[in-house]
Amino acid sequence: MATAGRKQIRRIGVLTGGGDAPGLNPAIRGLVYKAEAAGASVVGIYDGWAGLLDEYTDNSWDLNTATVRRWDRDGGTNLGSSRTNPFHDNDASGNRSGEVLKNIDAMHLDALVAIGGEDTLGVARKLADLGAPVVGIPKTIDKDLAGTDYTLGFDTSVRTVAEIVERSRTPAGSHHWVQVVEVMGRTAGHLAYWAGLAGGAYMVLIPEHDFDLQRVYARLNERLTGSPTNRQDPRYAVVVVAEGAMPTDGREFTVASGTDAFGHARLGGIGTWLADSIRRDTDHDARAVALGHPQRGGPPSPVDRNMGWLYGIAAAEATFANQWGKMVSARGIAPACDISLVPLAEAVEELNLLDVKRLYDTDRYAPTQRVLHI
Repeated sequence: MATAGRKQIRRIGVLTGGGDAPGLNPAIRGLVYKAEAAGASVVGIYDGWAGLLDEYTDNSWDLNTATVRRWDRDGGTNLGSSRTNPFHDNDASGNRSGEVLKNIDAMHLDALVAIGGEDTLGVARKLADLGAPVVGIPKTIDKDLAGTDYTLGFDTSVRTVAEIVERSRTPAGSHHWVQVVEVMGRTAGHLAYWAGLAGGAYMVLIPEHDFDLQRVYARLNERLTGSPTNRQDPRYAVVVVAEGAMPTDGREFTVASGTDAFGHARLGGIGTWLADSIRRDTDHDARAVALGHPQRGGPPSPVDRNMGWLYGIAAAEATFANQWGKMVSARGIAPACDISLVPLAEAVEELNLLDVKRLYDTDRYAPTQRVLHI
């Protein structure tokens, strides 16, 4: 397992940070299976980066293949998670990254695998810059990490949201109203777009392109103005809106004041505001539903189970090769995917946003019907 000039890996730590997502447990399982086969052990660290702060360092779990054998069936993360930012220096605790580095050594970890999104892997990148032996695995239902075609949790969440969007068409059609479905997506509209397309939504509003409320009304009027006796005319509409979408006046909708440890506001409420606006300004009835955290819940889909397994194995291999400061990356999705490594800096410095020019009709606020460049 070791070659000249390469650190031998005997003990690997693993943690999950940020929002939970389907696919985390399959990734841990793949990591443990690969590590154990190579003669290394794996230590699960509870509650993300918080588990490496001084008051939590006894909060760990020795993992083996018997322990994780059934984990690929579990949603969420069996190691728990948090939004702790050890580099956060805007509160009384100050910058605590030194504690993390000290405790990596105190726990005798030869390597650390961090599974998370932009924030969790942003911390991993900074720790790697300070010399920590860190490797990342991409996870986020927003699919906004750069450097990879796939982030764990996305496929399961698209399936979940698409089913709810499709089910929303039944009551909306029965009662002739506009059903607004608010989904997650702070800066990227991948989840709203693909779930809306799969579920048959009439409109999809995304963070990458601000929407004009009057144009939304005009499109709904086009959809809903028909003969009440012609049963072929649609008399309902489903609108999917990402929580980070904004009207052209630039207002952001939040459900609480303040920000988290990474400076993010808690978004939410745009769906209710949009439905209220439609009822107030048009002749159409409208209802809103915010899907909230259940949209990232439940057991992982086959895609997330397979991608988690591949990512976990690749992360173990990256530690054996001492590829610190790297993130596991995929081009394509299982089974037709190539797994490689990219610098963590590449993954977190820029966000992966929806290709509006190619995929989104900015006039109709809907998926475009043209996808080929001809």
